Amino acid sequence: MHAEMKPTIPKLPLFLKPFFVSLFFSFFLLTFLCLSRSPHHRKPTTGTPPPKKSSAGGESNDLRIRPGYASYETYIQHQLNKTLNPKLRAVWTTRDWERKVRVFSRFFQDLKQRHLLFNESKALSIGARVGQEVAALKLVGVSDSIGIDLVPRPPLVIKGDFHAQPFDNGTFDFEFSNVFDHALYPWKFVGEIERTLKPAGVCVLHVALSRRADKYSANDLFSVKPLVELFRESELFAVRKVDGFGLDTEVVFRKKKKKV
Repeated sequence: MHAEMKPTIPKLPLFLKPFFVSLFFSFFLLTFLCLSRSPHHRKPTTGTPPPKKSSAGGESNDLRIRPGYASYETYIQHQLNKTLNPKLRAVWTTRDWERKVRVFSRFFQDLKQRHLLFNESKALSIGARVGQEVAALKLVGVSDSIGIDLVPRPPLVIKGDFHAQPFDNGTFDFEFSNVFDHALYPWKFVGEIERTLKPAGVCVLHVALSRRADKYSANDLFSVKPLVELFRESELFAVRKVDGFGLDTEVVFRKKKKKV
């Protein structure tokens, strides 16, 4: 019988060993960085909108996305045209400041009286621009408050896209926004609210139902029904009429508690 032949593995040339060692560690480092990517670098995605049906079973027209954006970058630039407008920013930070802080303070004080907002609440204002809402929250005693907007204005407002909030899951007890009409992807806007709210957390939206919003709006809302359909993890808590700088309806949702 022939003796069993054992395969031999050729040895790498000495000058190639550092190359393969470097390649191995580079691959390991790249994998680690990808897996540990910070939520502050979340990139917005379009997602898939939930099916919208009317009570008759057909398609609803109560929420319409405005056409005309060739890309997400085009939409962002359009929004920045308003946010970075020097004349508007000058108005927002001077003669508009005290008036808006005073009105928002009344809204938030009322929410405290209805036990929807507390001094201990960790609160977020979505689309806060120069920070009047955040200043109002702090004025009524909700000190742990912050705002997000495409353009930061420290210390009240940090940079953030409401289609991809830069926060961990379950961060906030309370979220407020009066810019729902600026959402190009309303299902992402709402999905991010529900992701970052704690169970039993409260979201308050001020929206326009009886009039069309301005040229910077990305959608038109004609009833509360689409909001109820979008808030899949929350329950509708209250709806009432308000006078909020051109917005006429306040809609309150409470995120459902997790089942044990």
